[in-house]
Amino acid sequence: MNVITNYPPTAELQALDSAHHLHPFSHANALAESKPRVITSAKGVWLKDSDGHEIIDGMAGLWCVNIGYGRDELAEVAARQMKELPFYNTFFKTTHIPAIMLAKKLAELAPGDLNQVFFANGGSDANDTNIRLVRTYWAEKGEPQRDVIISRWNAYHGSTIGGASLGGMKGMHGQGGLPIPGIEFIDQPHWWAEGGDMTPEEFGLERARQLEAKIKEIGPERVAAFIAEPIQGAGGVIVPPETYWPEIQRIVKKYDILLIADEVICGFGRTGNWFGSQTVGISPDIMTIAKGLSSGYIPIGGSIVSDRVAEVLRDTEFNHGYTYSGHPVACAVALENLRIIEEEGMIENVRDVTAPYLREKWEALADHPLVGEAKIVGMMASLALTPDKSTRAVFAAETGTAGFICRDRCFANNIIMRSVGDRMIISPPLSITCDEIDILIARARKSLDEAYEKLKADDLLKAG
Repeated sequence: MNVITNYPPTAELQALDSAHHLHPFSHANALAESKPRVITSAKGVWLKDSDGHEIIDGMAGLWCVNIGYGRDELAEVAARQMKELPFYNTFFKTTHIPAIMLAKKLAELAPGDLNQVFFANGGSDANDTNIRLVRTYWAEKGEPQRDVIISRWNAYHGSTIGGASLGGMKGMHGQGGLPIPGIEFIDQPHWWAEGGDMTPEEFGLERARQLEAKIKEIGPERVAAFIAEPIQGAGGVIVPPETYWPEIQRIVKKYDILLIADEVICGFGRTGNWFGSQTVGISPDIMTIAKGLSSGYIPIGGSIVSDRVAEVLRDTEFNHGYTYSGHPVACAVALENLRIIEEEGMIENVRDVTAPYLREKWEALADHPLVGEAKIVGMMASLALTPDKSTRAVFAAETGTAGFICRDRCFANNIIMRSVGDRMIISPPLSITCDEIDILIARARKSLDEAYEKLKADDLLKAG
């Protein structure tokens, strides 16, 4: 068996990693110099590294380990499926039981008339699929000119060419000739950073109405869809004002624009409902799913499609797919993951017990001198770092300087809390307990204290 338990010393592992492993979203030379932490095992919300440190994972891996680490049931299901049917494709007039049953289960869980699933390997290629889906939909309806998809600046929809084009992260657009044609952008609903003198309610309407203005600018006859995360995750856990989503829903209905809800982060209990669309009260035509679908135990993603869209697509040959679409092992693991979430009442526990407890503790961090805003929805939350909370000021130093300092203190204090610019974000496993929340908050506050002292010592507590 190739399960590695007797591994070399940490320094040797780090040297091998630097020599042979290119990491995502990393500067290889800088990473080699700073030395990556080598994770060797995990259980519940806890990680262990090669030096024996126990780390509380405030990010559930990459927003995905919803049921927590170390659930033997998923490993056992994967092993059984591998012995029975390790692989078969769903091309060429074939199917298999795990794909059938997972599609059925997702149709039961998804809101509204979202009843059919196109499987992918993860969120990025599911969003590539969505580009093809919506353009094929309109072409089959006799409107091939409707090929423009509108997104938001600072949105994240994956890192494939299509997914990164749909996303609005300019750093990603700076490499590889992105975005592809036919993608347009409006501003994000980020009141703290961009709201100026408007109230959150006024700002939410202003940002939503940018969609209507962009549709008119492009021409309604050319716009295929609007894509957005119910709550922006990788952009910094940006929670839109309450006025935002009702206005967006009004606009897409008025202009008959397809609404794509990217639920890769928000789905499967993260916001206290099965899907973030339910939390913000929208009715999408397509939902992108991944991450919490299998709690990250195995790669799988997909697009859940409404009857309206599926009826058109079913009447043509959709020339698109992946070798591993609906992989039997991935589908079996996802089904078991959903069973655990449902039968153990994880979403109800998040909604009624742990998320309210986390909210109380998280919002109390707003009293820290370095914190200007503490936002939270369910099990995803953010802190805006600022040198002057009374004016919502940014730092004079380069954006992200304060965030990196705080993140480094988090690493030192054995808590995974991610920095996005000068925002700190968490997204812990849904399985986290109230006692573990206390540990997370204590380590977060200690890290904020140390970051504040470091910024003060380095004369970086200056407004820009």
